[in-house]
Amino acid sequence: MSQASAPTVTRTRRARLPDGFKVRIDPRVRRFAAGRVLIGGSPTRMLKLAPVAATMIDDDYLEVVDSQTAVVARRLLDSGIGHPRPAALPSMSEVTVVVPVKDNEAGLRRLLGVLQGHRVIVVDDGSASPVEAPETGHVTVIRHEVPRGPAAARNTGMRVADTEFVAFLDSDVVPRLGWLEALLGHFSDPAVVLAAPRIVALEPDTGALARYEHTRSSLDLGRRESAVVAGSPVSYVPSAAMLVRRTAVVDAGGFDEALHVAEDVDLCLRLQSDGWRLRYEPVSQVAHDHRIRFRNWLTRKAFYGTGAAPLAARHAGSVPPMAMSLWTLLGCAALATFTRIGVVAAVLTQIVTLLRVRRMFTELDRPTRIALALTARGFAGGLWQVASAVCRHYWPVTFVGALFSRRIRRAVVAFAVAEGLWDWWGHRDVDGLGPLRYVLLKRLDDAAYGTGLWKGAIDARDVSALVPDIRL
Repeated sequence: MSQASAPTVTRTRRARLPDGFKVRIDPRVRRFAAGRVLIGGSPTRMLKLAPVAATMIDDDYLEVVDSQTAVVARRLLDSGIGHPRPAALPSMSEVTVVVPVKDNEAGLRRLLGVLQGHRVIVVDDGSASPVEAPETGHVTVIRHEVPRGPAAARNTGMRVADTEFVAFLDSDVVPRLGWLEALLGHFSDPAVVLAAPRIVALEPDTGALARYEHTRSSLDLGRRESAVVAGSPVSYVPSAAMLVRRTAVVDAGGFDEALHVAEDVDLCLRLQSDGWRLRYEPVSQVAHDHRIRFRNWLTRKAFYGTGAAPLAARHAGSVPPMAMSLWTLLGCAALATFTRIGVVAAVLTQIVTLLRVRRMFTELDRPTRIALALTARGFAGGLWQVASAVCRHYWPVTFVGALFSRRIRRAVVAFAVAEGLWDWWGHRDVDGLGPLRYVLLKRLDDAAYGTGLWKGAIDARDVSALVPDIRL
């Protein structure tokens, strides 16, 4: 970032929310102590409010009317307890759409047909047959004579654009009606630098693999709106479709052109570390043309896994397989033994956690009830993380262990089935894929990603992407 732009950018991301901006409390949030303690978000967080701050929330909404309500609104947003409800949105004339493309003329034509009326910059990243600008519409074509990768193509288009906002759309996507308006509203918050839509399947197929990908695509981050925060279920958003504040992203260096995988994750992490806010908005939807062939699908999943090593090198501790307290990990490990002693040990670890958490609420009514809610959520989340890591990040280790130990084998099978069924239950209403096929494909999905993760770590001679974040 240049010295000339730094003061402006710093002021922007620290600016308060405008009057009329509303925040809605997430409906899954639990309230305690007359609304002074809020527990929710993902991952689960606890927010303690002063009595006067609690009274600002009326029927699950808080409206910004002065500096005090603006401060409370910001705390609700940053904790994940609340979600933004902007009162206004910038003009769509302030958006340029940048489309990187390489050898996908049919997809580009389909996309440009939807983008009529928008200002568009197409960056041809060394296609075998050069892309030509259409005769109608506001479309500019820039060509890289030699392929430089999608990150470089996006940067080229962004630097040529002169509007306040830039939307990145890959050539194999088709935005749905209202996608841009839903994203633009988030930029009425001056601290928001990036907003991204939900990416869904363009034409869901009837095959099992295609239906699974429709349900569980790596690009689809789910139906729940969220802040984009490292370590949370929505820790990044894919660059296949996103809207950014152009000057701020250019000043941050844009996409890292040395990365050919996970460049979108890297950008999100850098923007977060600079103090910007990022939002995921599933009301806005962009359809992606999934290409489902079994071998290519597995190869792509493994390719995604190779991005963990360079990310860990650039952002220490940003992509741990697990993040939890030591007591939660010990409790999960004890429970996984499937013995009476293990169950007793797991209960004892959670009693210790309960007593430690309870000390934070001694000045409130019913502190034990609040501590129980936090402890239970933390342990359930820990179990899910352990099960996921055993089947995904550490599967080569757990596979070898299962070959030589009946007890390990029993624990691995239990984790694999339970985690798969839990994941299926959360996605079962999307296309009706049965639990058996879903769990089998989920395990193959995880194994492919884990294979790429280990390959990337070995190639880089850096295992930091495999190190869990365990706190005392």
